[in-house]
Parts: sequence; C-alpha cells; structure tokens
Amino acid sequence: MEAVIHGMVLAVGLILPLGAQNIFVFNQGALQLRYKRALPAIITAALCDTLLIFAAVGGVSLAVLSLNWLTPFIYGAGVVFLAVMGWKILQGGRADERAVILPSKEQIAFALSVSLLNPHALMDTVGVIGTSSLQYGGTERWAFAAAAAGVSWLWFMVLAAAGSVLGKADPSGRLVRALNIASAMLLWAMAGYMARQLWSLLAA
Repeated sequence: MEAVIHGMVLAVGLILPLGAQNIFVFNQGALQLRYKRALPAIITAALCDTLLIFAAVGGVSLAVLSLNWLTPFIYGAGVVFLAVMGWKILQGGRADERAVILPSKEQIAFALSVSLLNPHALMDTVGVIGTSSLQYGGTERWAFAAAAAGVSWLWFMVLAAAGSVLGKADPSGRLVRALNIASAMLLWAMAGYMARQLWSLLAA
C-alpha cells in the first residue's frame, strides 16, 4: 500500500504542471465535437506514459542516466520540439481554429510525438519515477509503477472531459483561441528556459 500511495502522489505531482502533452489532450477535448472523438489522443497519451513508466521502473533509467551525452541531447531536442509545438498550437488561436480538429490517425501521431519526444516527460519518468522505484523490490516496485500509470490514465480522461465542457460552454471559440495563444506562449517560454539550461551544460 505504501508503494501504491507513493506512486500515485509522485505521478500527480509530475503530471499536474501544464505541458505540451496536457495542452494537446485538453485542446482535443475542447475542439472535438464529442468527447469520444478525443479518445485516440487520450488513450495514446496514457499508453505512452504507461510504457515510459514501466520501462523506467524496469531499469532503463539506470542505463540512461549513465550516458553523459544524453542530457544535453534531450535539452537540445526539447528546445526544437517545444518551439515547433508552440507554433502548431498557435494556429488554433486564429479565427479558423476548427482547422486543428484532428482525425483519429493524426491524433495518435500527434499524441505519440508530444509524449515520446517530450524531454520533460522523458526526464520525469526516467529521472524521477525510475529512480524513486529503486527503493522497492519485486511486487512492490510494479505496484508503484501501476499506481503511477493509473494516475496518468485518470488524469487524461478528466483533462479531456474538462476541455469538452469548456468547448461546449464557448460556442464562439473565443476562449479556446485565447487558451491556444496562452499555451503557445507558455511552450515558447519553456523552450527558452531549456535553451538556457542547454547553454549552461555546454559552457560548463
């Protein structure tokens, strides 16, 4: 039970901050005409988190952390990734925001990119969840992983549902457009922060 509670609390702390993955799932909930049409984004994001969590708990984290060159590479990729994501989300801030409604296949592809190419997600799962799981052994370690993954599934379902409520309450789309603009600004700010971190690493 201790491992389960630890996994849930840790996952909640890591998943709550606004990031590219959360923004994408929320926006799909807000923009899709029905909640069920956002399920490809929800399921893909949750499956990716589950894969990363179980891989990290299974020992991938130790192997990754031993590669000194990987951290600068992740930061560099993250700067490019967040900058591009901000630009794409900003397109939803225009008057034609309905153009960003994605069919199932594109939702899956986009969710894969914001989940598996997101440096924050990789560093959270590998660097935090993976290393935190080392204090447990056997069944307890996998209970810890399952609890953390369960939080991701619940969070993405709730997040898309909240987006759906917002979308229906805002038929004009003005609030969604404002949210997209604010989200893009946030992602660019995150990209700037990561660029600064990368510069510090390279200058050291």
